[in-house]
Amino acid sequence: MATKEIEIKGIDPFLVFGVNDALLKILSDKFPIKIFARGNRIILTGDDLQIEQVNRVIAEMLLTISRKDYIDENDLNTLINVELGGQKQHQEITPDTVILYKKNGAIKPRSINQERYYRSTLHNDIVFGIGPAGTGKTYLAVAIAIAALRNHDVKRIILTRPAVEAGESLGFLPGDLKEKIEPYLAPLYDALHNMLPAEKFKNFTDQHTIEILPLAYMRGRTLNSAYVILDEAQNTTSMQMKMFLTRLGANSKAIITGDITQIDIPDKKRSGLIEAKNILNHIDGIDFIYFDHSDVVRHRLVKEIIKAYNGENTGK
Repeated sequence: MATKEIEIKGIDPFLVFGVNDALLKILSDKFPIKIFARGNRIILTGDDLQIEQVNRVIAEMLLTISRKDYIDENDLNTLINVELGGQKQHQEITPDTVILYKKNGAIKPRSINQERYYRSTLHNDIVFGIGPAGTGKTYLAVAIAIAALRNHDVKRIILTRPAVEAGESLGFLPGDLKEKIEPYLAPLYDALHNMLPAEKFKNFTDQHTIEILPLAYMRGRTLNSAYVILDEAQNTTSMQMKMFLTRLGANSKAIITGDITQIDIPDKKRSGLIEAKNILNHIDGIDFIYFDHSDVVRHRLVKEIIKAYNGENTGK
């Protein structure tokens, strides 16, 4: 007899349990295992195969709630019939592999290195994600931070990037300082808009629950109960990286992402990211996860482009 514990993350457990645990009782009637609710956890005890079936149904329940904001008995019975009928689920997901539920589905790791990245953030306070474009470093980091905010593990999210020109001149861009800097932060806005409804995003930013700002604006701050993400870290100097890492206060976590093959600062050898990976890799609580072209999740050609620039044979 096996036992499995499922933590309900980012969704009100009451919606999953139902009034007086009515939805869990339906599951118990359909599957001959014991199902108990404890706080935000569901405990399953019984046969391994049936536990995994219920695990998959609960994952689909969470997806349904994320789309509709609720699930009723008819919805649940449909999901159970699909599972018992042996039809393949549209995604092979379970609650413990999903990072974040959103309106149009679930965000989960899609490669071995992405899985390592996610798991590392659960066990370390500072995680570096290093690798080429398109490997999900920033997108997953934002999802991980939003999940932590929803679960009340942190009280706010800070996202930052160095404002460094990639061949263009910042000084000649039109507008005031805010308008000049905003394009550099666009990838962070893109990720957030993909994961949060527009009204929720506006409320979070208006209340400074989520802040998106250039790295220079981090100086002098101490960030408590926050998830802090530094993107494009390859374009930091040694002093900027040290400044960022020493902003962390009590109950805070950080993810630093970057691609050391795309350094835009003049002295590439003095990149703060390169220095950090050389001098911090022995510290307990800091982890480094490395991505490669096999982790690319953008357009299929991005993987081939990265391989070509690395001098690898693309098959032609």
